[in-house]
Amino acid sequence: MRLKNKTALVTAAGQGIGRASALALAAEGAQVVATDVDAALLKKAYEGVDNVTTAVLDVTDKAAIGRVIGGMPRIDVLFNCAGIVNNGSILQATDEEWEFAFNLNVRAQFWAIQAALPRMLEAGGGSIINMSSVCGSLKGLPSRFIYGATKAAVVGLTKSVAADYVRQGIRCNCIAPGTVDTPSLAGRINSYADPVQARKDFVARQPMGRLAQPEEIAPIIVYLGSDESVFATGQVFAVDGGMMI
Repeated sequence: MRLKNKTALVTAAGQGIGRASALALAAEGAQVVATDVDAALLKKAYEGVDNVTTAVLDVTDKAAIGRVIGGMPRIDVLFNCAGIVNNGSILQATDEEWEFAFNLNVRAQFWAIQAALPRMLEAGGGSIINMSSVCGSLKGLPSRFIYGATKAAVVGLTKSVAADYVRQGIRCNCIAPGTVDTPSLAGRINSYADPVQARKDFVARQPMGRLAQPEEIAPIIVYLGSDESVFATGQVFAVDGGMMI
């Protein structure tokens, strides 16, 4: 039980990487608060699961983030998983898409960290894990202008928090997945004119010749949340199936 006596909060935990990570954290003994904007997803995902309580949370609502984190007895691990993927180049991007993506992918992480950090400092430490992507500061991908910009910003946010609190028991890292076979990806694939070909194209850009499963990303969250990673901070952990080779 690598996370016994720890309490964790996971955003976007209704499905995909968030759900897999919340379940993995709970399996290692953590008391997990799983949050999502969709109450039905939460109920379906965690009904009958020990060590997990759920809370409906819109992470673009700063006050709501404060209420959820403030209502926790303590917070040792924060996994900022919520995000959105935008398609298109800079010439196709709109101000509205840019603003919403930065609100969800970056500002929500800023707010959650700002709410959780004082509690962690008071307790003498904590682990913050942010969702970035292989697309962004690590690699440019076609038609991902807004998305790549937000995920690069997450890396800068992560390193800044890590640098400011490295001597106070706070670790802040981010993960950079490759393409993961989540319901979110399925929805984007189904929006293409030819979904079958679109899925083949997503698979083709993965050197391993397949997409990752959410359960293959969750172990890095457990590692970063546990004391096994006590000497790791300010890092980008790529779990990308070889995209950066």
